[in-house]
Amino acid sequence: MAGKIGRMSIFFAVAVLLAVVAYFGGLVELTSRWSKQEEYSHGFFIPLISLWLLWQRRDALRESVGPPSWVGLLLLLVSTGMLLMGELTAIFIIVQYGFLFCLLALLLCLGGRPLLRVTALPLLLLVFAIPLPHFVDSQLSWRLQLLSSEIGVWVLRVLDISVFLEGNVIDLGIYRLQVVEACSGLRYLYPLLSIGFLMAYMFRGPLWQKGLLFLSTIPVTVLTNSLRIAAVGVLVERWGIGMADGFLHYFEGWIIFMACLMILLAEVWVFERLGARRGVLDVLNFPVIHGGGARPGPTIIRHPLFFALPILVLASLAVNGVSDREELRLDRLPLTVFPLLLDEWQASESRMDVEVENSLGLDDYVIADYRRGETDVVNFYVAFYGSQRKGVSPHSPQVCIPGGGWLITGLSRVPVLLANSSDGAFEVNRVIIERGGQRQLVYYWFEQRGRRIANEYWMKWYLLVDALVRNRSDGALVRVTTAIRPFEAPADADQRLQDFMKLAVPRLAAHVPH
Repeated sequence: MAGKIGRMSIFFAVAVLLAVVAYFGGLVELTSRWSKQEEYSHGFFIPLISLWLLWQRRDALRESVGPPSWVGLLLLLVSTGMLLMGELTAIFIIVQYGFLFCLLALLLCLGGRPLLRVTALPLLLLVFAIPLPHFVDSQLSWRLQLLSSEIGVWVLRVLDISVFLEGNVIDLGIYRLQVVEACSGLRYLYPLLSIGFLMAYMFRGPLWQKGLLFLSTIPVTVLTNSLRIAAVGVLVERWGIGMADGFLHYFEGWIIFMACLMILLAEVWVFERLGARRGVLDVLNFPVIHGGGARPGPTIIRHPLFFALPILVLASLAVNGVSDREELRLDRLPLTVFPLLLDEWQASESRMDVEVENSLGLDDYVIADYRRGETDVVNFYVAFYGSQRKGVSPHSPQVCIPGGGWLITGLSRVPVLLANSSDGAFEVNRVIIERGGQRQLVYYWFEQRGRRIANEYWMKWYLLVDALVRNRSDGALVRVTTAIRPFEAPADADQRLQDFMKLAVPRLAAHVPH
């Protein structure tokens, strides 16, 4: 029996290696996000923690190798389907979750439900290593900036400090404190969610206490981050604007993160007192897992793992085939010949730096300032991607705008009706941004294979559908921007953009295929 389990372990190791090869593209993108985004830099440690947890219960693992489950093969087919869909659409989060499903499937094939019961929670921790899509991050960041700003201002007013809030800009009179993306709290929230899950997992208490301990990481992060912002306001009020920047600003970040951990430990202490248990450090002990006991299994050639290996080999070959498949590309005019004269609007075209073009990964674009008269100026930008399968796709302005130093102070969706158009009204994202006392109004949407889409979730959905059904993943981002002049009502800027769009948008059909 021990020899058979040993041979199956070798089969399992080979299967995991094949899975890494098949899902390699998504895993590389995963580590790239860990390296580039501070919010996810803790991702490098999560697989190590999961392996450590499994090692700590290695005896239970050996005892829990039960009869293999053929359900694992069905789950493996689902995970390989996710792999192919993710590769077709370049939505790598599908590939990454597919890899987790693949690991669970292989565990079912190796030792059935008893083994899965022992390994499920350590593997579930890996979910916190998978970054959210960029546009989800940007929306969360912006909303957390506003929420933290509002709570921070409330605290300052309670302390009798005169303050004015406009969007996520806190005006202290002598200093305008900008609650930027780095102050949104996401850099605390994501690692703290992982720690909260781990603490809840190891905590010996009823399920409701475990759930409350984990979920409390969200309000704890928001409140402590708001106090951090309020603390900066107090320091600026008392000791000047130099206290808002530099070492102290980052040092406060570490203090706040440690304060969050202390609050979680305090919750554990309270729960233990309520349960009449002693020893707050009991949270470091592991729950006792009783294995299912080793049982006789089928021969190797009748074992689910035997069939899992060729499935993974075929999945790797299919991924290569998908990567090499030629997409359908329709004829179009290059955006470099987009009209620079639209009735009263006269354009001056510009080009981006080569480094910026390469980082965006676009195939074609136009960026130009259209002028009408002496005062009306609209910046027009269209980025076209012939294929979004290789991990390149339009960068959401909600990601790029903060990167340019602008603060998002308003975000909504509004309908726009183009005159003399049979297409009817369509929605655009309406964004008000501010930097250095200047304000701008931005409209943006996605032109995607005959659809005008504002919602980025729907954009990704149609990308998935069209890649599978129409063998197309081309599309474009369209953005129009105008300055909100001093003492000008935003509604006047809205009218200016819509006047321009009535002339420019119908002409996009020749450059962005339907």
